[in-house]
This record gives sequence, C-alpha cells and structure tokens, in this order.
Amino acid sequence: MKSIRILSVAAAAVLALSACGGADKPTATRTTPALTGEPIIFGVQQDSHGPAAAYSPIAAKTIKHAADQINEQGGLLGRPVKVIVEEDESDPTKAPSVARKLIDGGAHVLFTTTSSAAIVQTKAVAQQAKKPNMAALALTPSLVSPPDHDYMYTLANPLADWTQVYCGAFKAKGYQKLAVLSDASVTIQGLQKVLMPEFAKCINVVANESAPVDTADLNAQVAKIKAADPDVVLVDSVGGNFEVLAQTTLSQQLPKVQRFSVASIGNQPDTWKLAQPGAFKGMVFMGSLDTANNDRTKQLQKFLAERNGEKYQMTAYDAQAWDSVQMVKRAIQKSNSTDGEKINQALQSGEPLPSSFGGANFQLTFTSSKHLGSNGLCGLVLTEFGSNNKPEGPWAGYQPPCK
Repeated sequence: MKSIRILSVAAAAVLALSACGGADKPTATRTTPALTGEPIIFGVQQDSHGPAAAYSPIAAKTIKHAADQINEQGGLLGRPVKVIVEEDESDPTKAPSVARKLIDGGAHVLFTTTSSAAIVQTKAVAQQAKKPNMAALALTPSLVSPPDHDYMYTLANPLADWTQVYCGAFKAKGYQKLAVLSDASVTIQGLQKVLMPEFAKCINVVANESAPVDTADLNAQVAKIKAADPDVVLVDSVGGNFEVLAQTTLSQQLPKVQRFSVASIGNQPDTWKLAQPGAFKGMVFMGSLDTANNDRTKQLQKFLAERNGEKYQMTAYDAQAWDSVQMVKRAIQKSNSTDGEKINQALQSGEPLPSSFGGANFQLTFTSSKHLGSNGLCGLVLTEFGSNNKPEGPWAGYQPPCK
C-alpha cells in the first residue's frame, strides 16, 4: 500500500480566532516561515487507481493546497498542518484498515475522497476512534445515517436533490418522454436504482438502454432510443470514453433532442478533448459551479490556477474538498483543540459557511442531527456545454430555486 506523507511548512503569525465565522478567501501567498509545535494532521484516504480515480486525486490535491494556505496564513492554533495520504483503491475490504493506518499515523481528522462503497466501511473506524470523517464528495445519504454516523459528514447534494432538479427541468421545458442510456458499471447501476423510480414519477420513461462501460459501439442502443421517439435523453455514465461515444452517437442520430448527463463528464476536462468537435454542444450536465454568480467560486478558481497552472480547469470536486477543509479549520479554531470529540461538537454548531460551490447564496451547515452540509437545491447548477466541448455556464433553460 503506497503511503505519501506531506508536511506543509508554515508561516509566523497565528490566525485571529475572531476570523472563525466564515471561509477565508483563497490566496496564492507563499510566505512560509516555520511554525513550532506538534502538527495538526489531516488524514486523506485516496483512490488513484480504482473506481474513484477520476475524482479522488483531484480532491486530495486540493486538500493539500488548502492545508498549505492555512500554514502560509499562520497555521492552526499556532501549529502547522500536516497532510498524510493513504490509498484504498475504493476497495471496501481495504478501506477500514487504511482508515486505521491514518489514525495510527496521528490523524486528527479524516478526509475520505474515495467511493461510497469504501467510505461506508470507514464509519465504524472513525466512530470508535472519535475522529471526524469528512466525505465531501459522497452522494449517498445513508453515509450520515445510523449506525456509526456520529462522526461522519458529507457536503455534496444527495441524489434525491438531483432528481428534483432534473424533474424540475423536464417540467419547465415541457418534456414528456425520457430515454436513458447508461453504462453497466456497478457505480452507475447503483445510481440507476435511485434515479429511475423518481423519474417514473415525473415523466414517461420510453427507453432505458445500457451497455458495458468499455463498449466501442452504441449504435444499437441509440437506434432503440431513436425508435422510442423521446424529446429528452439522459446519459448516466462514469464519463470517460463511454460518455464521449454516447454523446457523439446521440448528437449524430438525434441532433434535435435535448441531451442531459450526470455530474461525471462535467468534472473530467481531459475527457472533453477526446470528443469530436461540437459533440457536446448543448448537452446539459448536473454541475455545482456557478462562476458567473458565485464570487467564492471565482476566487477559488484563481487560487487553483495559480497553484496548478493558469490553464487548470476547476471542478466541483475541488470546491467540495476545499469547503470540507474550511469547515474543519473553523471547528478546530472554535474548539481550540485537536481532540476529536471537541472538534466534532464544534462542527455541529449550525453556523453557516458560505460555499465555494453552488449559487451565490448557497451555504453549508452541520448540526447534531444534520451531517449533510448542503442546504437546498441551489448547491446544484445545471450547466451547458458550448461548441468547443467545454462548459460555458449555467443553462438558461432552468435552474433550481434557491431559498
């Protein structure tokens, strides 16, 4: 099992506790005179080779950047923040031992960025050790439900919110007939079990086709979809080559039918380059970034471009990972402690954190009975691809209401 240990060098002055009320603006300052004292350790559980490899390393890297910035601005409680990373390959059989290894390595807080199937196996470990466990990217609400949920937290909007937004869009545009094309991966078929019953309540599902994730030809499936005469199509996939093939085939055979997708493709910049010119044009995916209206999103994009290179394309994974660190940072400051129980209590204060994803007014909160950080549907942004096969901004057709 590969182990990576990274110690961020710190700055001189301690952050004033009066600044605990909200998230700091990302800055690219790199003044790093050394701090003293035992480090506060963030333990990151990562998957760079398994099912979550498309997003887990992105989140892990941004957690490191966030820790670097904390150190550059004075550390936490006058101490440096250290990030340690371990791999679990999203393997449920490995995940508990990896979580224990992070805790044995001194982690005060866990950040699990792997698949939900692996994360759920870390719940009991975190509960027993009394260490907060931040699963910022997870969509499965059962992660923060009993048993062993007292130290478990998620930030992203759950799938129930997705179906509300999709159905809202279908209704707003007057769509009557939905066709779905999915890959046959375990991850997506699990997603299908959640989405399809809800779609059946709001629209007539006229076709539901699936193919292996590594298929090289979707003409047969798309021909069946075309024969069903839908007025809207949803591609449900892990992204990658399957999504490229699906969108290309659909754009050729059903050029006038509105296409939707799930979140995967919107957060895979390397995949966009693989599509034929214009293949993604007009396709709408379930996004979480509103760079047009959320100043915090703009600030984070600038920060990450300065750290990762000016051409870096920020994803929702970056924003959710960043916000998870800000929640933990604030809790450590408020509790003035590295004790897991005290940090956990501070996380549950109910104090809102303005979010780096979602709409301009979107906020995150945790309480003793609410461990899912998102507050309402405007953490989601239906985002449209332009003719250059890149997201160009919020879709004009419909956006979820923000309360």
